Amino acid sequence: MRTIIMAIATGCWVGNLPKAPGTWGSLVAFLPWLLIKGFTLPFYLLTLAIVFIIGFFAAGSAEKILDRADAGPIVIDEILGMFVTLTLAPNHPVAWALGFIFFRIFDISKPFPVSWFDQRIHGGIGIMMDDVVAGIYALISLHLLWFIIGNIVQAKLPW
Repeated sequence: MRTIIMAIATGCWVGNLPKAPGTWGSLVAFLPWLLIKGFTLPFYLLTLAIVFIIGFFAAGSAEKILDRADAGPIVIDEILGMFVTLTLAPNHPVAWALGFIFFRIFDISKPFPVSWFDQRIHGGIGIMMDDVVAGIYALISLHLLWFIIGNIVQAKLPW
């Protein structure tokens, strides 16, 4: 059971890479996301809820196994954060890359309330929630930027 918990919590051991495990976890999220991105919105959101629940238990248990609070190798939260970020993402690789960049910015900088969840809520729920909130910030940023870019391109300015 311990092996299953650690496989889930570390994104199939991607979190064990020596440098920037959160970035690697965010990148590896694209693989399962490509499988679920075509789901209907209700089914996509249900999938996110299931990942949240599984991640909550796996991350909390992995914390105990590793004997460290919110240990670096735990990346299931980054995977879910990327899924949140890419909700209804435009079907374009540039949009996906922007989502990744926005998510990493918000996950690393931890603006309020991301920082509040990170500092005040502990265990599996805290591990998951700060990345969900960072993902919401990244989701909003991605869609706003894409809307602005799209309107500029569609305006077909004369120069």
